[in-house]
Amino acid sequence: MDHLAQGSAPASVGNPLLNISIFAAFVVVTLVVVFQASRTTKTASDYYAAGRSFTGAQNGIAISGDYLSAASFLGIAGAIAVTGYDGFLYSVGFLVAWLVALLLVAELLRNTGKYTMGDVLSFRMRQRPVRAAAATSTLVVSFFYLFAQMAGAGALIALLLKIPNTNIVGQGAVIAIVGVLMIVYVLVGGMRGTTWVQIIKAALLLVSTALITLWVLALFGFSLSAVLGQAVSANPVLETAGQTKPLGEKLLGPGLQYGATATAKIDFISLALALVLGTAGLPHILMRFYTVPSAKEARRSVVWAIWLIGIFYLFTLVLGYGAAALVPGGATTIANAPGRTNSAAPLLAYVLGGEVLLGFISAVAFATILAVVAGLTITASASFAHDVYANVIKHGEAPPDSEVRVARITAVVIGVIAIAAGILARNQNIAFLVALAFAVAASANLPTILYTLFWKRFNTTGALWSIYGGLASCVLLIIFSPAVSGSPTAMLKDVDFHVFPLANPGLVSIPLSFLLGVIGTYVGGRQPVDEAKFAEMEVRSLTGAGAEKATSH
Repeated sequence: MDHLAQGSAPASVGNPLLNISIFAAFVVVTLVVVFQASRTTKTASDYYAAGRSFTGAQNGIAISGDYLSAASFLGIAGAIAVTGYDGFLYSVGFLVAWLVALLLVAELLRNTGKYTMGDVLSFRMRQRPVRAAAATSTLVVSFFYLFAQMAGAGALIALLLKIPNTNIVGQGAVIAIVGVLMIVYVLVGGMRGTTWVQIIKAALLLVSTALITLWVLALFGFSLSAVLGQAVSANPVLETAGQTKPLGEKLLGPGLQYGATATAKIDFISLALALVLGTAGLPHILMRFYTVPSAKEARRSVVWAIWLIGIFYLFTLVLGYGAAALVPGGATTIANAPGRTNSAAPLLAYVLGGEVLLGFISAVAFATILAVVAGLTITASASFAHDVYANVIKHGEAPPDSEVRVARITAVVIGVIAIAAGILARNQNIAFLVALAFAVAASANLPTILYTLFWKRFNTTGALWSIYGGLASCVLLIIFSPAVSGSPTAMLKDVDFHVFPLANPGLVSIPLSFLLGVIGTYVGGRQPVDEAKFAEMEVRSLTGAGAEKATSH
């Protein structure tokens, strides 16, 4: 542990061979599972929705595996270690968001749709323009989320495999391996194989974080107060980027990250709005509700997911403060590590259990990234194949086999884009990047979903204004925000073209999308309202009459 000396930023920790070996064992096991699943993946329903054959409990575990991404495991732990209370606000926002999904979306979506979000939005609208819009927003949201996950892969590689940030070719090669494995999971196993990978990954993640949590608490007599006290005393200041900031007691109170200025406080409100409303608009989460046989099982899925996700986020509190308390150099070491704040959990594992525990935790982190990007990839490819190819280009007359073939080709293209994104996104805090994806999802998708389900007058023009307006405003505000340029933590360090003051645009783009949905509906008010279709949708969404049924068991 000498190379984790006080205040230093470790060049690397652990044994790369051991780390790779444990990860390879996970890959072998999951590939066997995926190939087994592929034997029953024969129809479009099997490929997109796993034949609707998973139980609520199984799907809930898979949802938690899909949702607890690298942002949750690496990003939030690091944010808590460096910014304390303000970092834990990510956990609170991500968890509270599930109440919106449970109460307003899960059951109704399962009853109304078939494979994608576009099925719901086009139920009583003009098919082609609405499906094209839904596919566009799905692809953009998926890209932002992929960007964040592959950033996590880059952070882990820098820390665990002794490939420095300056070696772009070396890091790029390993990120490419992660991308190729992701493509294999999707091409071979479809949704069924991807779901089993997510279930295995969720179990590993929860067990490993529970182990570290209990280990940290045991060192302090199972007293969380003692952990917090040690984190405060071990971190009087934070030294990073040539600056020294006081920490100490500030780690336990609000305002360390979001309380310095009035703009920072407004930025926090914007972040919270994006986190709470974003989950119910995430396409890869919404698609998971189609893998169960009934609306009842969709509800059970969300209940299971809430419990598992809630328990995990309590663990992140101990992981973050535990890393600040136990890693030599505390927050300063974590903030200056090769993987930046994303390295908090791996460094804590190394301090506790040496190379073996670090190897296991790093393998779980890689598994986390693999499972989530596989889910994102199948969602994005399904949306393009089902909404754009089958229903926009082929007018709903595409053979199921050709639709699945297009989905597989799209998955390969998305995989290549994900690899490139991973190389570009190295060293960004992934919890922050995921928050941007949530803002896009809440701006582009959630208003349209809610209006479609609950507002009789809502029409095609309103849907298009809401989706495209929310999407365009959110992406443009992100581009011209301090998240991209003009701040010490910006993605582009050497330029400054930001004109929008908030790092997360949710406070502006989400209400704007709701407003544009209303304006567009009245602008397109000459379109006749199909009251019979709305009534059919209302009955189907609330009762399940006419909903898609399971095709295999």
